[in-house]
Amino acid sequence: MSKGLRVGIAGAGFAANLHAVSWRRVAGVPVELAGVFSPSPERRAAFAQKHRMKAFASWAELAAASDVIDVCAPGAVHEALAVAALEAGRHVIVEKPYTGYYGREEPEDINGHNYDRERALQRVQESCARLRQAVTRSGRLLGYAENWVYAPAVQKEREILEKSRGQILRMLGDESHSGSHAPSYGVWRQSGGGALATKGCHPLSAAIYFKLIEGQNRLGRPIRPVRISAHVHRLTQLPSYVDEGWLRTDYVDTEDYGQMHVTFEDGTVADILASDVVLGGVANWIEVFGGNHRTRCNLNPIDALESFVPGAETLRDVYVVEKIAPKQGWMRPAPDEDWQHGYPQEMQDFALAFSTGREPLASWPLGEAVSLTLAAAYLSASEGGRDVAIPQVA
Repeated sequence: MSKGLRVGIAGAGFAANLHAVSWRRVAGVPVELAGVFSPSPERRAAFAQKHRMKAFASWAELAAASDVIDVCAPGAVHEALAVAALEAGRHVIVEKPYTGYYGREEPEDINGHNYDRERALQRVQESCARLRQAVTRSGRLLGYAENWVYAPAVQKEREILEKSRGQILRMLGDESHSGSHAPSYGVWRQSGGGALATKGCHPLSAAIYFKLIEGQNRLGRPIRPVRISAHVHRLTQLPSYVDEGWLRTDYVDTEDYGQMHVTFEDGTVADILASDVVLGGVANWIEVFGGNHRTRCNLNPIDALESFVPGAETLRDVYVVEKIAPKQGWMRPAPDEDWQHGYPQEMQDFALAFSTGREPLASWPLGEAVSLTLAAAYLSASEGGRDVAIPQVA
């Protein structure tokens, strides 16, 4: 049995709940949930009670009691918390977004639709560099909490790529649903972007991960994304939009639809879609078109279980699947949605990595590549879809 880990959770929202539940499922490494810190006394107390852990009154107390800091706070503080934890000698997990640009130095009246995207790309490069340097100085590990990498379907495609020595020619991926439940979503200063950043990051991460795996397997080096063109739209803000009440529409200065066309250094491509204007649950999938195979990775929905219910009241107390309401007619309840999305496997890998000293499957290089690609995508979108170079790490 590996050495035990004390895990402290920074944040008490949706992602923190997913992580806390998943840490309880880790095997082979004794894991103690040391506690939680949130600036809100009420939220941290409720979270601590729900997950049977201690609520810390300060960030410093949480860090002192932990071996690992699991950063599930809003994206705008990800860099600061991660660097502080690394400097304190702790391993770190950073939820998505790994890092981004939130315009803290911009005027208060700046609008997310018209700020300087060239400047934002530079700021993201600087943020990535600070995180990378903090990892190097500390000698600790940083895990990028991209659950898509750990989803069983994605890991099966990884096996296919490795054992068949397959070459990926193109990929098509999508994450979409009817709108986030987070109050901060839709406000650029808090979320760092709309559908493109907060949803598109997932299939984008999987696409970049697949090319990293293919490159290491076939060429002995990763195949990196080098150019991108992108478009974003505000469909629910159009004057012609007819609001039927099913979609979230209160976006202040973020987009509700985006698309990215990514070109890798070997000339192959990936097309990524992200949207807040999709009914019928969550669409989470990526399709790989290779020279020797084709694979569609369905994270959600899946058809492992199908159930017909004539009235919504029947499943009133049953969780079916995210973003489905009313629960009526033919349904596809998720037998284990967290497992299908890779959350327990993610924490399992992080626990083993931190306890043995090896790099996690998803670590800072992937987080950095995704962050730089997204920042370049927003620059492209601001200039009508111009092809933009993605900054590379030396």
